[in-house]
Amino acid sequence: MISPLQFDTLLEATKQALRFVHPADAVLKHFFRDNKNLGMRDRGLIAETIYALLRNRIWLMHLTQSDQPRLLLLATLVKVQGWEVRTLSGFTKAHERELLRAIVATESSHLSLPAETNFPEWLIQLYLKRHTRQELIELAHGLNQPGPLDLRVNTIHTNRAAVLAELAEIEVEANATPFSPVGIRVVGKPALQQHKLLVDGHVEVQDEGSQLLGYLLAPKRGEMVVDFCAGAGGKTLLLGALMHSTGRLYAFDISEKRLTNLKPRLKRSGLSNVQPVRIEHEHDARIKRLAGKVDRVLVDAPCSGLGTLRRNPDLKWRQNVEDVAELAVKQTNILASAARMLKPGGRLVYATCSILHEENQAIVEAFLANNSDFRVLNAEEILLAQHIEIDCGEMLQIFPHRHNTDGFFAAALEKQT
Repeated sequence: MISPLQFDTLLEATKQALRFVHPADAVLKHFFRDNKNLGMRDRGLIAETIYALLRNRIWLMHLTQSDQPRLLLLATLVKVQGWEVRTLSGFTKAHERELLRAIVATESSHLSLPAETNFPEWLIQLYLKRHTRQELIELAHGLNQPGPLDLRVNTIHTNRAAVLAELAEIEVEANATPFSPVGIRVVGKPALQQHKLLVDGHVEVQDEGSQLLGYLLAPKRGEMVVDFCAGAGGKTLLLGALMHSTGRLYAFDISEKRLTNLKPRLKRSGLSNVQPVRIEHEHDARIKRLAGKVDRVLVDAPCSGLGTLRRNPDLKWRQNVEDVAELAVKQTNILASAARMLKPGGRLVYATCSILHEENQAIVEAFLANNSDFRVLNAEEILLAQHIEIDCGEMLQIFPHRHNTDGFFAAALEKQT
């Protein structure tokens, strides 16, 4: 039960998130910064409720027959969060409570496709070009669930068994992930941000699907490797560990801020083979100097991010089909530029956290049509050789409703001699 003041605070945060001007996590970060008096419990309630609303927005609009933030918030509390209508009497009117009681009693049947999937119309139409209605519904159900907390063990410092034992000591329930050899899935939402495992760089927060991309690239000791779109460096750190901190690993990115955020993580990791490099664009002179010299390249391309809707549900409301088309042009250019760095026999992994053909297979197929010296390697076979058994296809595709990971696509390409 919350007070009228607490509800008003929650409503204000909801209004800001529903403007879709900035990512939801950024909105919450700024809101909490501007409301320093909020305790951890209030912050948790606000974040959990807003994310629940964002996941179920179209369905909630169907139930309330409204797009007003107040009604959507109230419907989220009773229909999604399971609050009893009577607990809201301190800040609701009689007609609102009557509507909420009707919503609680409503059975969700014969829904429109947008209401059933909580996907915008543009995304539905794009996905249905190549998939069935049932496939869309199953995917949407998986993406509209909150994602679990996955950790990646830093094998430079420790091993998975030791981390699981340490978590057990503090009564945090956790298990080895089914696919990644260095993954741990935590049960619930324990507060681990300040635990020494994270502070000392023994583990990093990273979805299991993201971890598999490193094993698909499979860098070896002493090689020259490039993480072409390194971002804040989660995959870079995994690649460095797989290389046993040997060879040379370049972390390229156009954002100085993202590379700056990598530096403290890099220091904690214990790696000595990583070199962060800011580039201006995909045709930067630093890239050209590496032409034909690199053993392996990871291209985690900028994309719609729709495979991460479990964690970023606002992404589906802040994009449109034109954005996807613009991204496809950028992805095409980045892949072409990154491929020039490979030496004969080298491997490139093109990856996205997208579920869309337009950002995935279409990009790879167009690249192969223009580059006959490249061939596709079988992703399942690469992973199986590392004792990772997963049904993911020749070009890796994994989904929350099938693999309990975020949605990822990856194609392993080899430059032939």
